[in-house]
Amino acid sequence: MPTSVENAVRTDAGLASHLRLSVMRLRRRLANERHPDNELSLGAMAVLGSLHRHGELTVGELAALERVRPPSMTRTVTCLVEEGLVVRRPHDTDGRQVVVSLTEQGAATLLADRRRRDAWLARRLSELTPHERAVLREAAPILERLSSS
Repeated sequence: MPTSVENAVRTDAGLASHLRLSVMRLRRRLANERHPDNELSLGAMAVLGSLHRHGELTVGELAALERVRPPSMTRTVTCLVEEGLVVRRPHDTDGRQVVVSLTEQGAATLLADRRRRDAWLARRLSELTPHERAVLREAAPILERLSSS
């Protein structure tokens, strides 16, 4: 006999609700696994991640990637500059813009934090069956597509 969760996920609305709750719980759990010395906000860590993935970016490009307003991103970048995690420089061709790049300390902070959370998740994944891990391998690109749309 199907459980109430199995019945709920048979509809798109039920699946949406179940996925939302599960993803939010996983996000919260991963956030709790952050490096204990890391006092940066998740938003600031996301900026470091964007710079690591994309290389140097303008404040406007960072704001668009992180889906925040440019003034909010300017404040985040200012805090990261003060911590020595990023540097700003004038744009090569547009004097009105500033380009932001990751420092070695910023990259080290990001990578240490990622290693810690990846290790926690790898331990949890090892507790799953091979079939469950295969299902997650197939679901990961779909979840990525949902998160970036």
